[in-house]
Amino acid sequence: MSKQNYKYNPNTLSYDAIYVSFGKKVFRVILWIAPSILFGLILAFFFTKQINSPREKQLQAELNANSKELNRIQKDLALANEVLDVIESRDEDLYRAALYAEKFPDQLRQMGTGGSDKYAYLSGVSNGELIKSTSVQMDKLEKRLNAQSISFIELLQLAKGKEKLLACVPAIQPVRNSDLKRMASGYGYRIDPIYKSRRMHSGMDFTAKRGTEVYATGDGVVELIEKKKWGYGKSILINHGFGYKTRYAHLSAFKIIEGQKLKRGELIGLVGSTGKSTGPHLHYEVIKNGEKVNPIGYYHSDLSAEQYETLLEMSVNSYKSLD
Repeated sequence: MSKQNYKYNPNTLSYDAIYVSFGKKVFRVILWIAPSILFGLILAFFFTKQINSPREKQLQAELNANSKELNRIQKDLALANEVLDVIESRDEDLYRAALYAEKFPDQLRQMGTGGSDKYAYLSGVSNGELIKSTSVQMDKLEKRLNAQSISFIELLQLAKGKEKLLACVPAIQPVRNSDLKRMASGYGYRIDPIYKSRRMHSGMDFTAKRGTEVYATGDGVVELIEKKKWGYGKSILINHGFGYKTRYAHLSAFKIIEGQKLKRGELIGLVGSTGKSTGPHLHYEVIKNGEKVNPIGYYHSDLSAEQYETLLEMSVNSYKSLD
């Protein structure tokens, strides 16, 4: 039974019973327990922030493990890129050089990996930046590996056809060494015999008697036979394939026809002095991928080291061309 409270009334000189409304009782109860509630909330907040639940501890451990694994993967990716650097270097400097292959296009090796927003969804993810960085590295490595596989496929095809390639690449002198009088002019800037000015001489001039035999320097097909009163005069252009062509100019006669298939060492014409020429000689050019290159590097199959050195010295010392 609840205790009844009384209050003295001076007007009636008696005690009146005190009655408390239900609302006031609730308010008093709230005031009494409010400090306890506030203190409880403060404790709950503190423990929530400072003490993780078993599930939170498990998730944090998983995040730490993932971060450690991603860092390890990044180190492995860096090592893989270093190894690929070596492979690409050998591809360009060794394999392609040995197989007379063109340089692999840089744009294929450096192919893009997608737009800048490709990994935007990772921005709000735990370890998002680390995951993004790792993904970008993996994409780049994938592109490089794909490009290298394309290069190796190309080199494999060239290697299978190497025997044919070696037969087609110009590799001998167009005139027998025993038939040569001397090397009149090599590749480079020379004094033009007609214009008496310094001009680019895009081939090599071999002086020989009129009617001396001229031979194809590699397997190929006769692409063009020309007869001009000036310039190359009577000339032959042979397409050897693999980006190689050779030209034989100032001839006195032809021994082949256009479209004819040839083997290295096959007779194709005779030395003459037709066109822009000041004396009997053969003007010989090697063209690689549309550009005229120095023929001095394409006589390795029929000259000894001593003969090659002599030829090289003569081509360098020559200062005047015959055409």
